[in-house]
Amino acid sequence: MKTITVRLPEALATWLSRRARDLGRPQSELVREALQRVRAGKRGVSCHDLFADVCGVIHGPKDLSANPKHLSGFGE
Repeated sequence: MKTITVRLPEALATWLSRRARDLGRPQSELVREALQRVRAGKRGVSCHDLFADVCGVIHGPKDLSANPKHLSGFGE
């Protein structure tokens, strides 16, 4: 594995140090994973990813946006 040196602003270096300590993982591992996510095009977690465990659990009419009767009085 190749070693590089990266200069970070003080605030970012402090955050990285705290985050690594909180997770019990080396800073280099966190930086490596972040770079791999960017390389793979995964810049963040989507809204669906955050709510995946509750998707599809709400019961009610399935045609709320398409049936005009559900929109009567909306915006008045």
